[in-house]
Amino acid sequence: MFVSKMSLPRRTFLRGMGTAVALPLLDAMVPSFTLLAKTAANPQKRFGAVYIPHGAIMNLYTPANTGYGFDFTPILKPLEPYKENVVVVSNLDRPGIDDSHATASAAWLSGAIAKKTEGQDFRLGQTVDQVIAKQIGGDTPFPSIEVATENLDGYVGGCSPGYACAYMNTISWTSETSPVPMEINPRVVFERLFGRPGTYEQRVARAKQDASILDSVTEDLGDLERGLGPRDKTRLNEYLENVREIEQRIQRTEERNKQDATLPLDAPIGIPDSYQDHVGLLFDLMAVAYEADLTRVFTFMMAREASMKTYPEVGITEPHHTISHHREKPDVKMAHASLNAYHMSMFAKFVGKLKATPDGDGTLLDHSLVFYGSGMSNANVHGPYPL
Repeated sequence: MFVSKMSLPRRTFLRGMGTAVALPLLDAMVPSFTLLAKTAANPQKRFGAVYIPHGAIMNLYTPANTGYGFDFTPILKPLEPYKENVVVVSNLDRPGIDDSHATASAAWLSGAIAKKTEGQDFRLGQTVDQVIAKQIGGDTPFPSIEVATENLDGYVGGCSPGYACAYMNTISWTSETSPVPMEINPRVVFERLFGRPGTYEQRVARAKQDASILDSVTEDLGDLERGLGPRDKTRLNEYLENVREIEQRIQRTEERNKQDATLPLDAPIGIPDSYQDHVGLLFDLMAVAYEADLTRVFTFMMAREASMKTYPEVGITEPHHTISHHREKPDVKMAHASLNAYHMSMFAKFVGKLKATPDGDGTLLDHSLVFYGSGMSNANVHGPYPL
């Protein structure tokens, strides 16, 4: 018997002018008659952490019954289609006796007690995402990626009484004294992933051209496709269409922002006005980064502790921080619970995308552990238990 099969290395890129587009896992990356464990199809482990601030209405979050086949609560309901993949972990706590917004986000992935200071002598501890990144991220272009929807890195001093802003600006720390900045601009994240470096002026000029990064890799793509089988061609086309679709959404956002005369001249482009669009773009970029094995670890702050963001799209016009201090008023608690469910619905879309994306002998979701939660439970009293 004669077997002929194109063999590609897992770390294959399409290259163009200033661009390097990583590829998803293809059949051509799995040599014929090779043990799975010795091929690119050997499942890679992945980790993600998604943070929501201000806790939740716990009786509408935590299932009343435990074990297999639990009933999904109103807040968890968006995850019910993926019940085979969901584990609800309850009755957790965090260290320390000082319950504040700063200690909530600081301890969530570190399990450490934040040093009480409003100066630059802050100290916490390495977070679990960075521990994992050192174990599984070494042979990827980005050992970890950190994203958020709000960025207050420019704030110094105390952002919570007695605690430096550094504790609230990120949930990722590489060491006791090294918080990791979180990127909020989808355009910047896209360029990091797909190799479009340059100055601000160069990026604005490229945005005006409305060209796709995929246009610059056409020649390389043609050479690759000629050696692929039908299934790989379909898989590759679907992946590249997804990359192009994300890019086009960013370009449309930039175009709208450029036309807004009320924005400062130095305002960043690429950040959607819509919170749902902003979150969706960042989640889609994380899914593509997983699919192309650009990273195996990410952290995402869907909002920041003490966030004053409002959500008029779901009828919430009071700031998130305000309604989290519900004072046990039923109508305010229901508003907070509906916001909890809204955040969960966006996370569930990301879970669905991972579930629908092939990866080796399974899906991206099969090979990923994504941790979702908050550093508070009852935000009305900044309660840390039960997380």
